[in-house]
Amino acid sequence: MTATVRPPTTAPAPAATGGELTGTGNLLRLFLRLSRRQIAIWALAFLALVALSVVALEETYPDAAALQARAVLLESPAAVMMTGPAFALEDYTFGAMIANELSLWLLLPAAIMSVLLAVRHTRAEEESGRLELLRSLPVGRYAPAVAAMLTVALADVAVGAATTAGLVITGMPAADSLALGLATALTGLVFGAVAAVTAQVTEHARTASGLALGALAAAFLVRGVGDVIERTGSWLSWLSPLAWAQQTRVFVDLRWWPLALSAGTTLVLLLLAASLARRRDLGAGLRAARPGPAQASRALLAPAGLARRLVSGTFVAWAVAMFLFALAFGALASSLDDVIADIPAMGEWIELDLDDLTRSFAAVILSFLALCPAALAVSGVLRLRAEEREGRLEGVLASGSSRTGVLGRWALVVAVESALVQVLLGIGAGLGVSAGTGEVAWVGELTAASLAYLPAVLLLGGVAVALVGLAPRLASLAWVPVVWAALVVFLGELLGLPSWARDLSPLTHTPLVPGAALTAGPLAVMTVLALGLAAAGLLGLHRRDVGTA
Repeated sequence: MTATVRPPTTAPAPAATGGELTGTGNLLRLFLRLSRRQIAIWALAFLALVALSVVALEETYPDAAALQARAVLLESPAAVMMTGPAFALEDYTFGAMIANELSLWLLLPAAIMSVLLAVRHTRAEEESGRLELLRSLPVGRYAPAVAAMLTVALADVAVGAATTAGLVITGMPAADSLALGLATALTGLVFGAVAAVTAQVTEHARTASGLALGALAAAFLVRGVGDVIERTGSWLSWLSPLAWAQQTRVFVDLRWWPLALSAGTTLVLLLLAASLARRRDLGAGLRAARPGPAQASRALLAPAGLARRLVSGTFVAWAVAMFLFALAFGALASSLDDVIADIPAMGEWIELDLDDLTRSFAAVILSFLALCPAALAVSGVLRLRAEEREGRLEGVLASGSSRTGVLGRWALVVAVESALVQVLLGIGAGLGVSAGTGEVAWVGELTAASLAYLPAVLLLGGVAVALVGLAPRLASLAWVPVVWAALVVFLGELLGLPSWARDLSPLTHTPLVPGAALTAGPLAVMTVLALGLAAAGLLGLHRRDVGTA
């Protein structure tokens, strides 16, 4: 009997990794696929914002006299804080107005978009465990981070191109339009790189986003204070990346070199993020999270306590920022008396009563500010949907809480905190108008008037509750009424929207108090609708499976 001896089998050699950037292209395609809709929406929003703003401003300020009257507003420190450095006030041109007053409101959303995208594709992937799964494939150490930042860069290129296109198609000079588009893209990249750094510091995506957005808020404050010190920009202004873009002085005295600061800072921050990444383990942060108590408090174990824990931080941060905005915005009320006679078209932009201009403008301020608590209400409700999608809601239900109890208490917490934010904004606007006019009574009057907007805020939040309960796949559509309400508030009059289109916004049915008489009928109807939508959402969640897509 003979035995057959087989040659020893050799295990196949592992595939060559090809270096620390292996798989970057594949990951880039994956990230772009995941974020393609968001990027497209951001780009289209920038295109519409720029084009509609230019058209609106051209109709509102049709001649040199109106423009020069507008320049008077920039004598106010509050206006400078909310816009940017004031160039060419002696001979105020339309281009100067775009540079001075529109640029900041392009830079801020570009920065926010970049922060959210950067954290989503870096720290959020680690926190969820998906990055560890990707790293088990032939993927280099730095490939995910590089792919994430390339995704952010392409998104910034898209919004920069949309900004340039929006300016060019409305007749603005091509070179300056290109410079503003490039400045918008580079500013977004700077704060995307900031987010790449904060993603190395903490284990949690929300904390990383909060730190990066906190850096953006600090940049806004530094730039604002610096420009108040010197209206064309002081030494303090140059410490803010927002100022670098604005100091290109587009449409006034174009200069490209400040953009080199944005590009250089982005490169330094990305190198810093790469260096910090070498010093930590996958899934960990440089700053270890503090362990919580061994046992949760009774309040935290309840659904309402969990809701407060998860949404209150966002509410507080936005409440503080918007309170300062309301304070500055309110201070402008006393400045309008000097310019309204020179700008007859302003009445087509915002609804003003020339017989009581301050009171009318204060009412318009409140309608603008009401969008913030409305957006926070929708965001707070959708956070519960995010908890369900991640599988954590099932754990809450396993503790003995009912589905309707969880959603009902969650919605109640969001409603109460939204109401508190609305009242705080009324106080801020009142303090601002009081500071401008010297009449303390404005504080109480505008605080009381702010309560009139609560039914509209609750109705928009009720839409989110209904979608979460009845159609969870469509829950993100709760943002559509908020966006439409913002469009109607800011541009409804100027764009000549038909009455039926404006009536789709709950804010349209809110009386412009204190400038108009308070009518209880529309407010009662909106309150009933909000309660009805919330009830429908509770019933829907009770009947459907938790965790359904």
